[in-house]
Amino acid sequence: MLRRTLVRSGYAAHEAGNGREALAILKQVPIDLVVTDIIMPDMEGIELILSLHKHRPALRVIAMSAGGRLHPHGYLTLAKSSGATRTIEKPFEIGDFLALIREVLALPQPAIV
Repeated sequence: MLRRTLVRSGYAAHEAGNGREALAILKQVPIDLVVTDIIMPDMEGIELILSLHKHRPALRVIAMSAGGRLHPHGYLTLAKSSGATRTIEKPFEIGDFLALIREVLALPQPAIV
């Protein structure tokens, strides 16, 4: 649903079922922003964020969660401390999601030293 929404809003978007699939896509396609759920099979969002932060520190990441064993705020705080640019709690309004996408894409690229 989010991919379709992004495409309808004029963005190029790719979909991955887990972090490993996302990393494979990132090796083949230039990506400006990753939107990841925290709870995923095979490779969870925190692992993905840590990998992205290590290998592509300038890549912008939005993490989302509805919770699991922890309240969503716990997962989202962990995502932020792991390198996520912004976070959003599910469920959310599509308009809020698109506004967050625009906000994050408008941020200046961080300098890599």
